[in-house]
Amino acid sequence: MTLRTYDPDDVTLVAFGIPITGFADGTFVSVEFNEDSFTLAVGTDGDACRSKTSNKSAKMTMTLMQSSWTNDLLSAVHALDILTPSGDGIGPFLMKDNSGRTLFAAEKCWITKMPTTTFSREVESREWVLETDAMVAHAGGNT
Repeated sequence: MTLRTYDPDDVTLVAFGIPITGFADGTFVSVEFNEDSFTLAVGTDGDACRSKTSNKSAKMTMTLMQSSWTNDLLSAVHALDILTPSGDGIGPFLMKDNSGRTLFAAEKCWITKMPTTTFSREVESREWVLETDAMVAHAGGNT
C-alpha cells in the first residue's frame, strides 16, 4: 500500500500574473466547467447517441480572507477591465498542485463581478469568480 500526501500549501494559484495569497479556511479554490463534455440523446426505441460539446469554458472561484492584499490587486484588475475599452483586465490563470499532478490553465480569464462584501464580528471571506473561454485541465492524484 502506498501512502500519498496532499499539502494545501503546495497549491500554486496565479491569476493575471498575480500570485494569489491570503486564502480563507476551507475550500479556497474550485474549478467547474460550464457545460458537460458530452450530451446524450436516447430515442424512443432505446438507441442512443452522444454529442461532443467542445465547450472548454469554465468558472474558477477563489475564496480569500477579507484581510488579503490580493483583494486589492483583483479589485484593480477588475476596475481596469471595466474602465478600458479594450478590456485590459484579461490575463492568464494557473492552478497547480505541486504535491500532485493536478493542473488547470487558461490563457485568458476575467473577473465576472466584484465579490459580495460583508462585515461581521469575525473575519469574513471574499469569493472571486473568474471565467475563461478555454480551460486546459488535468485532475490528477498526489505523489
